[in-house]
Amino acid sequence: MTADARPGGDDGVSAGGPPPGVRRLPFSALAKPMGAACNLDCAYCYFLSKQLLYDHDSQRMSERALEAYLANLLSSSPDGPVEVAWQGGEPTMRGLPFFRRAVALAEQLRRPRQQVQHVIQTNGTLLNDDWGRFLSEHGFLVGLSLDGPQHLHDAFRVNKAGRGTHAQVQRGWEVLARHGVDVNILCTVNAANQDHAVEVYRYFRDGLGARYLQFIPVVERVPAESSALAEQGWRAGDHGPRTVLYRQHGDRVTSRSVDPRAYGEFLVAIFDEWVSRDVGEVFVRDIDVALGNLLGQYTLCVTAPQCGTAIAVEHNGDVYSCDHYVEPGHCLGNVIHTPLQSMLQSGQQRSFGRSKLTALPTKCRTCPVRWACHGGCPKDRFASTTDGRPPVNYLCAGYYRYYSHIRPALERMAHLLRAGQPASRIMEDAARP
Repeated sequence: MTADARPGGDDGVSAGGPPPGVRRLPFSALAKPMGAACNLDCAYCYFLSKQLLYDHDSQRMSERALEAYLANLLSSSPDGPVEVAWQGGEPTMRGLPFFRRAVALAEQLRRPRQQVQHVIQTNGTLLNDDWGRFLSEHGFLVGLSLDGPQHLHDAFRVNKAGRGTHAQVQRGWEVLARHGVDVNILCTVNAANQDHAVEVYRYFRDGLGARYLQFIPVVERVPAESSALAEQGWRAGDHGPRTVLYRQHGDRVTSRSVDPRAYGEFLVAIFDEWVSRDVGEVFVRDIDVALGNLLGQYTLCVTAPQCGTAIAVEHNGDVYSCDHYVEPGHCLGNVIHTPLQSMLQSGQQRSFGRSKLTALPTKCRTCPVRWACHGGCPKDRFASTTDGRPPVNYLCAGYYRYYSHIRPALERMAHLLRAGQPASRIMEDAARP
């Protein structure tokens, strides 16, 4: 198929560009070639319940949907780097032939001034040397889900038989390392590992030799009537009548969720370990993003003033406002029929993105750490306030502790960067008595 062809027949999506009058604005998309299907049964993974939105037996992205998605993505994206990102569920379940086809199609469809960067998020359990060679050959960036050493990882990240998966993920890491694949560790912070920050960090740094880390708080929000069912987990149909679909509502959390104050202390402990010896050697997203915010460079929707530019694409081409809002009421359309830029610039999506700012809780508007979190992700704004005003972010106490603690060091690093010096010079300050 050429760069000017229309995928899937006469469906209205042309690789030539968005409709007249619609500008190409920067955005990111996460596509799910297997929908929410996964070979694991991680206890806290509410994404598993999203299988209830679609026919469980047909959650495989078709050739038509693949062609439509890539043509739409590339025609809707500006010149320069274009990220083709895959997640799930577990995307590697779709098999290597699918991804070989995706890479070839992206190369055919990209414009001369576009450079495609391939990204995949995986639990790592299905990786072998064939995968390693493929990912290395095509320069994939891999996000690998790993919650720390075995006794912490296996608390919640289990297979369908309820057995821990650490050994399998470790083998996946070794495959990626053997083939020189760039890896970003994706570590959730949950009730099991929240009090073990330094142990977790040193395991990644010293045990694995990992240099790129992300720490993702587990917040399983549930209404009272669903809490008992939610405590069982989220895989639809595997445990008797469990069929609850996760939605962003309710004012309770599961026992697996991170405690807000513990989350703040977790990040503080990691920052203190990092700033004393690892600046410029280990890259922690929670630190990099905070420094960017201080400099006025917003790179993550969670901590930006507004959101709405990070969309999710399901296996059948349905597009949702956000990966955390794959639920009825937030579907924007389908890539087979509608240009992505039209969906991104629709009234529905613009309102969704603006609401992060317009619905900012009163308490946040005068908060001294607003610069750093801007109220956090709207999905987590459900913690009631003592004065009865609009709810604040569930993680508010943790955010306040963390950002208050790190700001002096960040300001020093920002000063160094503005002076044309490396931020790593701050370690000299830390070494002084």
